[in-house]
Amino acid sequence: MLTTSGSLLERLRQPDADAWARFVELYTPLLLRWTCRLGLQAADGDDLVQDVFGILVQKLPEFEYDPGRRFRGWLHTVLVHRWHNWPRRGALPLNVDPLGSDPADEVQEEEYRRYLVGRALKIMDTDFEPTTWKACWETVVNCRPAAHVADELSMSVAAVYIARSRVLRRLREELRGMIEE
Repeated sequence: MLTTSGSLLERLRQPDADAWARFVELYTPLLLRWTCRLGLQAADGDDLVQDVFGILVQKLPEFEYDPGRRFRGWLHTVLVHRWHNWPRRGALPLNVDPLGSDPADEVQEEEYRRYLVGRALKIMDTDFEPTTWKACWETVVNCRPAAHVADELSMSVAAVYIARSRVLRRLREELRGMIEE
């Protein structure tokens, strides 16, 4: 199992290839959805997202998370500013006002949280032993009683709770600073 020291945002402040890979995997779908809302074709959206990641490589090591502000709001601002200053902007749709309606604001906070947790869980599932992962998944996501899961996985009930606790603690560490309280 990989260990996590601090949140993903903190790990991005250092040259940490694993943290960057997680960040890219976690946020690419959201950034691509925003580029689609800007009216970009898929290839242009991919290029813009790559440009944004190039900017983030420079900015995130100096980024200081402010709990009073939204990380994804800042991320959206970076994307929109890059889009406005993009050399290929002249060939792109001009009938979109990205500052007038922030796509992130259109998505309910709970939907965004579910999305981010789901992405993090998909990324993390290979970081745990299969029984540890299944014990957590079955009790948390499928709402199955720990006793039933313990019987199915040939574990004690206490081991199911410990497995669940380890996965959830790791999830909280991964998402610290990315989900606004």
